[in-house]
Amino acid sequence: MGRRITAMVAIISTAIVASFVIPLLVLVRTSAEDRGMALARQQASLVATTAAGLQENPKLADLLAPTLAGSPAKTSVVLADQTVIGTAWPSVATDPDYLRAAAGESFSVRDASGGRAYAPVIVESGVYVVRATMTDAQLNSGVGLAWAIIIGLGLVLCAAAIGVASLAGRSISRPLVAVTATAHRLRAGDLGARAPLAGTSETVELGAALNGLATRIEQLLAAERDNVTGLAHRLRTPVTALRLEAEQVSDPESAAALTESIGELQDAIDTVVRQARQPLREDLPAGCDARAVVAERIEFWTPLAEDQGRRRDVRLPEKPVPVPLSALALGDALDIGIDNVFAHTAEGTSFSVSLDLVGGQAVLTITDAGPADEPVESGPRRGTSGQGLRILHRLVTEVGGHAEAAPVPQGGFRVQISLPSSKLG
Repeated sequence: MGRRITAMVAIISTAIVASFVIPLLVLVRTSAEDRGMALARQQASLVATTAAGLQENPKLADLLAPTLAGSPAKTSVVLADQTVIGTAWPSVATDPDYLRAAAGESFSVRDASGGRAYAPVIVESGVYVVRATMTDAQLNSGVGLAWAIIIGLGLVLCAAAIGVASLAGRSISRPLVAVTATAHRLRAGDLGARAPLAGTSETVELGAALNGLATRIEQLLAAERDNVTGLAHRLRTPVTALRLEAEQVSDPESAAALTESIGELQDAIDTVVRQARQPLREDLPAGCDARAVVAERIEFWTPLAEDQGRRRDVRLPEKPVPVPLSALALGDALDIGIDNVFAHTAEGTSFSVSLDLVGGQAVLTITDAGPADEPVESGPRRGTSGQGLRILHRLVTEVGGHAEAAPVPQGGFRVQISLPSSKLG
């Protein structure tokens, strides 16, 4: 838009300046010629008056010499016998202009060779003819310089107009560019982006409308996030409690069957919740602060842990830990690890969550103090399908991370997630 405004003003200003400059150039040239012709006519009249006063004086040539030499116009005086005084006049006898002046007519002529003024003088012996000549160069003296000044001034005015138009165009387009940039940021998932309310009234209104839309989208996403969080809480808590109850069944076969069915139900619930949250993940930035996410999810699980008498040991770094995984995906991964503790250990079993930076990697570790009857090899806990750990592994490997689960030698189970550290925003 800025370029179009500048181009439009450049065309208009050039047309306006040209409409003034061209007539002015013609006027300057015409004025110069008129001034030169007036000088020639004045010289011819002066010489004619002097010659009329002297008439038959034998020293006429000497007496006219100062007058002839004192003017830039080359002057010729043709006596009645066609004797020429002053500037030579070849073929005077056959010159049509001489014959016209000798008939008693006073006039002037302008042609390609210059300008000439004729003045007849009637004396007793006949007619004297005075001719004052100005060359074309004399008639156009100073015109070139005047034209250069006028054209230069016109170019300066055009440049000034274009400069002002460019500034005005930028002042109009810059707020629009800012609104466009905000729209692109919103499209990329930066829901906190807001357009500056600056520029013309139309631009301000557009920015306000875009900001209102962004706020509304943020509110809708927040509401959806709350609904999904509530759904996850309402489903996970009773299923976990049901799993703990199933483990108390005295019949081993019934207990195993119930545990397997509940595990499948838990996996199905996790899948439904994850799919319900997927639209949010697609619209949010890919990175997050792992420290903030872990703190938020620990706060989510705290009420259930307190209900079951589980002691929690949480260790987080003081500074943010940026990772190339969205907050929702990292939250899902952490929920899988903590749910593993609640689902497969008795009430009152303590657990710990730590987040550390080790060699450029963000290492998240969830460890419980469960029974020491787990197999030595890495993999899911005994009696589980391992679906949650497979989901966890897929989440972190998509961004170059690594996840592993293994029993702790002194008892319990540990889930460890490693993610490459990155820069936020």
